[in-house]
This record gives sequence, C-alpha cells and structure tokens, in this order.
Amino acid sequence: MAKFRTNHNRQGKGSSGMIIKVGLFGAIISGLFFLFNMFMGNGQAAPPGGGGAPPVEEEGDYFLPESSTGAVIRHKYFALSYSEEHEQAEWVAYRLSRRELEQPWLERSNSFRPDPSIGTGSATPDDYRNSGYDRGHLVPAADRAFSEDAMDETFLMSNISPQSKNFNKGVWRELEELSRSWAKREGQLYVITGPVLSLKPKGEIGENGVSVPAAFFKVLLDLEEPQVKGIGFVIPNEVSFEPLYKFAMPIDKVEEVTGFNFFGELMPLELEEEVEQNMNIDLWEFSKQKHQLRIEKWNNQQ
Repeated sequence: MAKFRTNHNRQGKGSSGMIIKVGLFGAIISGLFFLFNMFMGNGQAAPPGGGGAPPVEEEGDYFLPESSTGAVIRHKYFALSYSEEHEQAEWVAYRLSRRELEQPWLERSNSFRPDPSIGTGSATPDDYRNSGYDRGHLVPAADRAFSEDAMDETFLMSNISPQSKNFNKGVWRELEELSRSWAKREGQLYVITGPVLSLKPKGEIGENGVSVPAAFFKVLLDLEEPQVKGIGFVIPNEVSFEPLYKFAMPIDKVEEVTGFNFFGELMPLELEEEVEQNMNIDLWEFSKQKHQLRIEKWNNQQ
C-alpha cells in the first residue's frame, strides 16, 4: 500500500519514521484506554480502531478542540462546545466508524427539542418556525442511525444550526454522504464540524436570537495506517453549484478561518503539522454522480 504522502508529491521529513511513531502513539493510547477501564472496573477497553464508538465521556477529551466559551457538553455519542451568544454549538466532535454505519438504520425520529444540558438554555424549535431556514444538523442523524439513543441525541437543539434550505439539502447533504462513504472505506474518521461564527452572521432568527451562520466547516481526520491524512471544508451557507472538491482545503486553513486548533491533543506535534498543513485531494474520492444529482435535483428541493 502507498506510504504516507502529502499534496504536490511532497514527502514529509522521515515519513517512514513518522508512520512508526503513529503506530507507537496508537499503542500507547490503546494501553491507556485498557488501564483506565481496568481500574474503573469496566472490564475491557473499547476497541481503538473501528468498532461502534463508545460514549464520548469514556473516550476522554483528547480529540476535542479547545472551547472559546468554556461550555463543553459531553453527550453520550458526541461532544460539543455551546455558544450562548449565537445560541448554537460552535463545534461538535465525534468518531464515525464503518461498524456503526454498517448497522441497520433506524427510522428518523425528528424529535427536535431543547437541550437540558445547556445551563443558560438552548435554542428551541420555535426559534426556527417560519424563519425560512432549516433546522440543520451538525452531527447528522444518519451518522447515528445505528441506535435509537444515539440518533435521538442528534435532535437536541444544541446540535442544530440555521441552514439555507438548498444548502442543507444540497452541498451539505453531499458532504455528509461522502463523509460516511469515506468512513466506511477507511474504517474510522474523527469528525469536527460547526458553523463559522468568526464570520459576521447573515442575521438572527427567533425569540432567542439564533445567529444565521455565513458558512459551515467540517474537518475529517483518518489516523489509520499507513495513509494518515486529513481534509477540511469551509462552505458558504447558500445554494451551490460548484463541485464539492472546490471547497476542500488543508485543515490548518480551516483553523485560520475558525480560530480553532483541531486535533492538537490527538497527534504528536510533528505529525499534526504534517497532516494539517498538507492535503492530497487524490486520497479522498469525490462523486461526479452525487454532484450531478445535487445540481439536477437536490438544489431544487423545498
């Protein structure tokens, strides 16, 4: 199989040594999981590479970005940082695995409701009523369709953000579907996504003054050997006819736009710099068929 590569055929310094370091790092993390679970009486650590994601609180916070608000909420199947100023999460973070996605999908529940975990009070479904904007998921319901409890969490309003209808049903849907395809192919991805609140909002909706983001971001990290890689996206909150790959960028470019440091605790510094500064678009398979379907059908859905 191909060794660790970066874009423009750049070969990171000591890339083969880097792969060994990643393997050692993964072994250390797995060992720590095992010891933690043993001492806590859980009996057995969660499998580190693939498998259905254990609850976030059992994984620890090593893969979460910093919170600019200090309001980090750890739900069972994902974590988020809540912005009271904008009445939505500034990011959500979770693992997406092949094993989860291969489970039979449950029927979508549509049980939108306020999040009782938000001490200041979250937005409500009424904030979106007659606003002209969709209640857009940050963690997609389909990413958590393997379990009733897991899917139900995605309908908490802390996981919802105002999205243009043709954005939500169009280019954002395409990115979500491709992310699931990539996770199935690679085995497991770390995912962080959210509204770009560093940009001036398009406006506000509802009695709670929910900000309408100008754009949304998503970053994906594949730590599986031997092809450690990452990719990021920043997409305007509007209808798009551009191919999805036009919005792809290295993770550090998304960091510049959002102000967040992604995956800083998940990788050694040398590897983090190598993965986040470089992107080989050829390692991520895009779909001409999905793009054509978006242009011809999804962008026109009401």
